[in-house]
Order: sequence, then C-alpha cells, then structure tokens
Amino acid sequence: MPHSLFFIPDISGYTNFIQTTEIEHSQHVIAELLEVLIDANVENLKLAEIEGDALFFYKENKVPSQERLLAQIERMFKAFYSHLKLLETNRICPCNACATAPDLNLKIIVHCGEMQFIEVQGNKKPFGRPVIQSHRLLKNSINSDNYVLISQELSKKLWLTPDYTSKLYDFKTGSDTYDNELVNYNYAIISADSLSLKEHGKPKKVAFDRAPDLVFETTLETSKEKVYEYVSNYRYRNEWTNGVDEFKFKLNEVTRLDSEHTCVINGKHIDFTAVTKEGKPGQLVYGEFTKTPPVVDALYQFYVIEPVSKHQSKLMIEVFIEAKSPIKRLIIQLFVKRNIKKGVTASLQKLSEFAKNNNSLGE
Repeated sequence: MPHSLFFIPDISGYTNFIQTTEIEHSQHVIAELLEVLIDANVENLKLAEIEGDALFFYKENKVPSQERLLAQIERMFKAFYSHLKLLETNRICPCNACATAPDLNLKIIVHCGEMQFIEVQGNKKPFGRPVIQSHRLLKNSINSDNYVLISQELSKKLWLTPDYTSKLYDFKTGSDTYDNELVNYNYAIISADSLSLKEHGKPKKVAFDRAPDLVFETTLETSKEKVYEYVSNYRYRNEWTNGVDEFKFKLNEVTRLDSEHTCVINGKHIDFTAVTKEGKPGQLVYGEFTKTPPVVDALYQFYVIEPVSKHQSKLMIEVFIEAKSPIKRLIIQLFVKRNIKKGVTASLQKLSEFAKNNNSLGE
C-alpha cells in the first residue's frame, strides 16, 4: 500500500500564551493564526482535525516530492510570520495578549506511513501507528521552538539527506525514544529573518490641525482597559450603541489598525475602518472613520479614555466631520450634528449602565 503523508503545524508557546493573557483576545489571535495556516495549504492536504494549537493534515496514499513539500513548509512559515508581523505593526490594543502575540513560534512535524481510518458518528479520521508517531514527534529534544522536523522514514522517500542546505533550510539529524523505540529524524531550525515576509505598510496616525466638531464626555464606573474593550471590540457594540440594527465584522479578529466593520441602520450599511491618533500619556485612544454617508466626505470619531481611579474612567468622544461642498456643510450644520448629538448621548447613557452592570459582576 502506498504511504500517506501526515503534516502537523503546531504553534509553539500556546499554553503559556493562553494561560497568562486575556482569554478572549488570545483565542482570537490563535484562531487567526490557524486560519492563516489553513489558507497557506497549497498541496491539497486534507484537514483531519484542529487540535487546539495545532492542525492535523494528511494526504492519502501520496507523498509530494521533496521540492513541493519543502515549498509547502516554507509557505506556511512565511504566512505565519507575516501575520505575526501584521499583528505587531497594526496593534492598537494594549492588552498583554496582543502585545505578546509576536513572541509565538511555529514548528511543523512531517511523517509518513500506511493510512488507516476510524469512523465515529459518521466522522472519518486517520488512525493507527503512524498517526500516533506523528503526534509523539511533537515532544522531542530539539532545542528550539521554531523548526521543521521530517521523520527519517519520510526523508528516505524524499531523498532528503541530513546535510541538505539552502537559504532557509540547514538540516541536521536528531533522534528520540518513544515507547522504548528509537525514532530518527532530520530537522532544520527556521529563522524568520530568512523568510521573505509579506510587506504590511504601517497605517499612519491621524492628525488634525483644528478642534473637533463635536465633543462628548462622561465618567464610567470601570477601568480604562475595560472601557477600551467595550468600544473597540465590536462584539460589545450592540450592548450600548443606540440606533444600530446590526454590526457586521470578522468574529475571529482582534481589532487593529485597518480593521473594518459595518453598521446597519434602517437597512443602510455604513462602513468603518479603525484608525488612531496621538493621545496624551496615560490615555488609550481608539478611532474609526467612514466615507459612506453621502452627506460627508469623511467622518472620524475617536474614543479617548483616561483613568480617574482603578475602577473609574473618563471617556471623551471627539467627532471630526469633513465636507468640501458648501451645501454639505450646511446640511451637516442643520441636521447631521443634531442627529449625532442625539445618538451619541443616548449611547453614552447605555454604555454607562452596561459598564456599571458588568463592573458589579466582578471586574
């Protein structure tokens, strides 16, 4: 029977990352990275299972060539570290999960063997000794958190010698004992500096040479970090935003510069993009802008948060409206500002109650 391929990308540092950071944001970061790895699959590997911090792929009755397999491995490392760079470059969230996400690493285990399946409640999954061996190879004596490991059995099929070197790969031999059996493998430490990472232009902070068109201010009974989460995490927007029927956004994405969401108001869609501007020391700033409403050329609103005490914060909302046409400026002056004042005032009242109620549940 032809051998099948077993391919496991595993995120290094997952356990510590999950246990020592904000749970919701750490979950989103890991989910994003797993999705990036899945999207980087160009060898038509079949995803058998998502295993928390790892993906278990297989290719039944076929092993790619050495060239194709090494290219697939490189593609996944490039996608992984390019996304970490994006998270670092566009980060606006102050939480520990978002700050330490760039410290995560990737290891990839590749093995081969005869494919067997087990079926449970209609779900068919790879089963047998090679599957067990592939997972046990995740626990090895390689002194790194960033590498590819290719079992000796697979290396022979690929004609991959222990002295294979390239710009990215410098393979060495290794071995570990599992269930009293010595298992040999080839491995290469992967340096992110050797990868041609996708370029992400860093969005610039927005700056204005004038005062805001509208300013709102309130004091909330919760910490500045909680307030920042309530305004920047779109999952909370329906809890306190007045007059919006629905918020559409990417569920598994921590809000960052250039994140997008859509407000649906009376069937009309208003598209927003996350931005920021310079704040004073101690302040947290989240902003967003839209060009969707035809009556404005651009509308920016910034949430500026600063602490009053450990469990009390001041929130200022600054609104900047841009319009070149005199007719637009007149409409803004007569109607738009009034509608914004009404909506924001009602939203702040709801946000105050929401923050107070959630704070009373234990912060």
